[in-house]
Amino acid sequence: MFKALVLEKSPDFTAAVREVDDTFLPTLPDGGGVTIDIAHSTLNYKDGLAITNRSPVVRAWPMVAGVDGAGVVVASDHPAWKPGDRVVNNGWGVGETHKGCLAGRARLHGDWLVRLPEAFSTRQAMAIGTAGYTAMLCVLALERHGALSRGGEVLVTGATGGVGSVAVALLAKLGHVVTAATGKASEADYLKSLGATTVIDRAELSASGKPLQKERWSAVIDAVGSHTLVNACAQVRYGGAVAACGLAQGFDLPATVMPFILRGVALLGVDSVMAPKAAREAAWARLATDLDPRLLESITTEVGLDDAIGEAQRLMAGQVRGRVVVRTA
Repeated sequence: MFKALVLEKSPDFTAAVREVDDTFLPTLPDGGGVTIDIAHSTLNYKDGLAITNRSPVVRAWPMVAGVDGAGVVVASDHPAWKPGDRVVNNGWGVGETHKGCLAGRARLHGDWLVRLPEAFSTRQAMAIGTAGYTAMLCVLALERHGALSRGGEVLVTGATGGVGSVAVALLAKLGHVVTAATGKASEADYLKSLGATTVIDRAELSASGKPLQKERWSAVIDAVGSHTLVNACAQVRYGGAVAACGLAQGFDLPATVMPFILRGVALLGVDSVMAPKAAREAAWARLATDLDPRLLESITTEVGLDDAIGEAQRLMAGQVRGRVVVRTA
């Protein structure tokens, strides 16, 4: 028996931590299943949406929440994995269409898993989670474009969130001048402790603005979307780029083509859910070298599985900063 955070729809939506056993785990129809003792999971924005039923994230019922998980393989039908291997999962529809990792045990497809770098414990891996792994994918996208080799300021929006906090820390460690945008003025010291040089009010970006504005940013990592993303694009210097990975403000894009055709600005979409394995391995390898573990600890709060529902509610109320690790064992 093990505990799992189970979401059910009928007759009404419920989210509850309860005891289940291995018969509750999914069967992989094409084989390749790997059973993992999950040591730690985490709460991402998508987990918060699912647990609070704020958005139709879940598409199969009953569901175990938890997009991310890290732990040790206990049984494997997949040739790449054997008992004792330390693994991490991010995305692949886990917690949406496939029972997830906010549980003491999970059964996932071996193709989804990445070997956990020796540099990280399972707790540290979940302090990173999909949010931190996405931040690294954004950095890699900006590097490939060449936007981070130009010098100048780099903007991070939604900076006190999971993606934003890790993005600030990564960019500062790599030597970039980072401006952090947040709606929480009280968190300025926190953001500067991560390496931000300047902190601005998100209100400077969140309302409708001119299609072309004063050039400021060499590059942007945006986890907010909507007007914030549009204004960021309008302020990017000639030839710069924006890595877009979130929609905390909204999924609309009320923009014009002017920044793209007059300044050569590139809008780089970054997906973490279905990213190919090679991209995942590259991101985790870079995280192992580029993320200061001391800063990682400073952005992390840990809770037990029994407290995950309440913490998800706080996350959706905007009362959480950084990353939340969930101890599942």
